[in-house]
Amino acid sequence: MTKKVEHLHWPDAPDVWMPYAPAIKVTGGTTIYCAGVTAAPVYHSHPHRPEEFESMPRDMEGQARAALDNLAKGLAAAGAGFGDVIEASRFLTNMDQQDILNKVWGDYFDDHKPATTTVQVVRLATDPRCLIEINAIAVVD
Repeated sequence: MTKKVEHLHWPDAPDVWMPYAPAIKVTGGTTIYCAGVTAAPVYHSHPHRPEEFESMPRDMEGQARAALDNLAKGLAAAGAGFGDVIEASRFLTNMDQQDILNKVWGDYFDDHKPATTTVQVVRLATDPRCLIEINAIAVVD
């Protein structure tokens, strides 16, 4: 069955711009679950070695771009792209930087608006310098 994606809105929803859809209905296709990615290299030592993360950008814009580039590689490995993402969870260490993330997000997702959740966390597991982590679910034909 061919994938069909419907962005669903409440019947009484006001006419305002939002960077996400409140609900998405998918029929057909194959589901892909992408692990959380940060600005750090996806393939790194365990236990973690801090020197492997020295090249990470230190600002939210740089880290958001690096994390989304890492997500793009995971999606591509499954034959998917940002237009196939139906849900994404975004974990930030500073919610005051959400507007920066949303601007970068728009550069990658363009007019596509997956359902999203954004949560502030105290620290991310990969490295204390990480500012953002993103995981996603995508559906392809």
